[in-house]
Order: sequence, then C-alpha cells, then structure tokens
Amino acid sequence: MHKVIAIANVIAWSGFWAFGYLALTAGTNQAGQMVTAAILAGLGGAVGLLAFLWLARHAEATGYARPANRAEKRDDDEIHGEVL
Repeated sequence: MHKVIAIANVIAWSGFWAFGYLALTAGTNQAGQMVTAAILAGLGGAVGLLAFLWLARHAEATGYARPANRAEKRDDDEIHGEVL
C-alpha cells in the first residue's frame, strides 16, 4: 500500500507543478483555462501533501525513519527558579 501512496505522491506533485505553471502562464483573455489549471494545481497540491504526510507517518511507525523529536510532558507543572 505504501508504494501506491508513494506513486500517487509523485504524480500529485507533478500535477501541482505542471498545472500551476499553466495557471500562471495563461493569458488574461483565457480565464477559463486559468481557473481550470488553478483548480487542478490545488487538487494536486492537496493530494500530494496528504500523501506525503501519510508516508512520513508510515515511515516513523515502521521504523524506517527516526521519530521526530517531541518534548516529553512532565508530571509537575511547577515553575522552578525565577521567572522574569
């Protein structure tokens, strides 16, 4: 499953960049083409971002990537020392 998500990630980001370029370079008299390309670029970016986040979480869960450094919550909520 993770290979399918990785392929979807590459295709989605490719679509984001390709349609984003088309949206930015469309002429001012081609509003329909510009809007369509912008919508497709947005969809590609959203799918690419979701796929990337899924892959990052999967890599941490399987041990392929080191988990992110997260602060440990302490049991005491006391403030020690002087606070300015």
